[in-house]
Order: sequence, then C-alpha cells, then structure tokens
Amino acid sequence: MWVLLVGVVLILIAAITRRGPVPVRSTTVERGPIRSLISTNGKIEPIQNFEAHSPIATTVKRLLVKEGDHVRKGQLLLQLDDADIRSQAARAQAQMKAAQADQSAVKTGGTHEEVLTLDAQLAKARSERDTAQRNLDALRRLQQQGAASAGEATQAESTLQRAQADLTLLEQKQKDRYSQPEVAKVQAQGAEAEASYHAAESALAKSNVRAPFNGVVYSLPVKQGAYVQAGDLMLQEADLSRVLVRAFVDEPEVGRLAPGERVEVTWDAVPGRVWNGGVSAVPSTVKLRGTRNVGETTCTIDNHDFKLLPNVNVNVTIITAEHRNALTVLREAVRTDDNGKPYVYQIVGDKVRHRDVVISLQNLTRVEIASGLSENTVLALGTVDSKPLYDGARVNVVP
Repeated sequence: MWVLLVGVVLILIAAITRRGPVPVRSTTVERGPIRSLISTNGKIEPIQNFEAHSPIATTVKRLLVKEGDHVRKGQLLLQLDDADIRSQAARAQAQMKAAQADQSAVKTGGTHEEVLTLDAQLAKARSERDTAQRNLDALRRLQQQGAASAGEATQAESTLQRAQADLTLLEQKQKDRYSQPEVAKVQAQGAEAEASYHAAESALAKSNVRAPFNGVVYSLPVKQGAYVQAGDLMLQEADLSRVLVRAFVDEPEVGRLAPGERVEVTWDAVPGRVWNGGVSAVPSTVKLRGTRNVGETTCTIDNHDFKLLPNVNVNVTIITAEHRNALTVLREAVRTDDNGKPYVYQIVGDKVRHRDVVISLQNLTRVEIASGLSENTVLALGTVDSKPLYDGARVNVVP
C-alpha cells in the first residue's frame, strides 16, 4: 500500500506541474466618480395639508370641485345642508342670552322687578321700625308720668323688635341675595351656554368648506347629495408645489444617514424623471414595517409641475458619500483574506500576483482603491472554469 500511495502522489505532482494556464476574465483600474448609496423605497406626503370633516350628520348640499382641481385661497369648495346647524345655533344663542341675564341678576342682586320690590319692602320696613321706635319712646314718657302702664311699654318694645328683625332680614337679603352654590351654578350654566353657542357657530362655519390656501384637491370621497356622519372625511387639499418624501431605511444602513445628504427620487409611472432633494431629518428610532426593521428619514422635493402625487410609492436613492476622479475597480476583483483584509490578484505577464490594497468607498458594482494600485493596472476577476486562483498561478486572459 505504501508503494501505491507514493505512486498516486507522484502522479498528482506530475499533473499539477503539467497543468496549463487558468482561463480568467480581467478588468482595469480606472479613474472616475464613485458614490456610496442607500437604495430603498419611500412614500410621497403633502407638507401643507387640509382635511375637511363633517361637523354633524347631514347631507352634502353642493359640491363645487372635483378631484385634481387647482383651487385658490378662500374659494368655496363644498356646502352642507345647514338647516339643523342653524337651529342648533339659534337655540344655543337663546340659552347664552338667558345665562347672561342670570349672571347680570347675580351681580345686581336679582332681576329688575325683584330689585324694585325689595327696595319697596325695605322702605316699608324702615318706616314701620321708625314708627315702632316713636311709639315706644312716647309710651316710656307717659309711663314716667303715670299715664301708661308697664305692660303697654313692654308690648311696644316687642313691636319694635319685630320691626327691626324684619328690616335686618330684608337688608341681609339685599346684601347676599344669592348663596355661593347658587352663584357657582349660574356661572357654570353661563359657561356651558357660551361653549354650546361657539360650537354651533363653528359647525355652521364648517358647513361651508373654503380653501385655506392655494392648492390641489387630491381626494374627494363624497358626492353631491350623499349623507355624511359627524366626523366623516369629505375633502382633502394640499399644496403640492413642494412635497415630503418619507424613505424607509433598513436598520443596518441607518447609521450612514446624515442631514443634508443628497437624495434622488424616481417614480416608475414617470420613467427617466429624477427629482432631487436633501435629507432633512434622520431617524430617531427604528420601527417594524411589514417584515423590515426600518428608520424613517424625510426630505423635501420641488414638485412645481405637480407630477408627484400624495401617497404614491417611489424609489429613493440616498448618496451618503461621493468622490470624483477616484481610482475604482469592479467589486468582483476585490477579495478578502481570513482576517478580513482586502486584496487583489494583479496580472503580470502570464501570472497573477497577490496585492494587498486599502479600499474606501464602495457600492454594489465598484470599489474605490485608496492605496496599493495605480491607474490602468490589470486585475483578475473570477476564473472561467471556477478553479481557485493563488499567488503565482499561470493564467490566460479571455474575453
């Protein structure tokens, strides 16, 4: 068996020494621009947006626009049947006026009639008190002269005390006509009536929908004559001359984002068109979107021709770095050793030589060579027959 093994080894060595050159494809180190990119998807959102919701349950009386219409600030867009709203406003106004009358009565000590009645009662009580006082004084003088009895004087004193008590009660009533709980109740009723009136006035104003700014009506989910519930969305308008792009960047790429980085946006519906912008906000958190963990970054885009529409899905390319006149090579030519260090195989004559390199920017197709190679250096790519390359291997360059 030892003789057999030695024979096999000798045959293998002979085969290796007689092996011909390995067919390889090649590439050349070139100078040119290179960009480090993050490619992802995004969605268009309006920056200045207006939504009209129905203030009450009613019907759409008039619809004066259609989707896609350009409207001007103050233009009437939609009218609701406001008969019920006007009735509510009238009731609320009556309640508010009644509450205001009650508040005025609290401040003045009662209604005008009550004040006049109380003043008359006070005048009468004072007169009766004064009369009782005079009668008592007269009886006391007569008692001293022996012309009046002690019982008559005592009775006069009682009459004076009753008259004084009646006067004191009326004076207290004039001073503190309402208790603190009664005052608080009147004030609460006034506040409630005022709030109801303002709510009714607001609902009445919202029954006539006007454009708050120049823009485009991009959503109109109702029709003329349709019945709407309170809170239903009736219309959406936006200023689409500038739009927001919300891009969804995968978690491993979030750390490469920085404000001001260039952004290129494309939309499959408009082939060949590119919109340019810059990163305005970087993610503050990562969230789950479908099956992806993403950070949301935003940028603003000029949309003067109104091609980009709200809620459409777009392609987003974020340029995190860009170098011009850099030495670059196809990414396939760069390999890494067991320690993660990059290297290439340079073609020298009919052999390849191992060359360590330092790389900088890289993208899906090319790598920037920071040092280790010069322009026009020829490098080996993969072999045609999938055989491994090694330093010193003989090669044959094929197209």
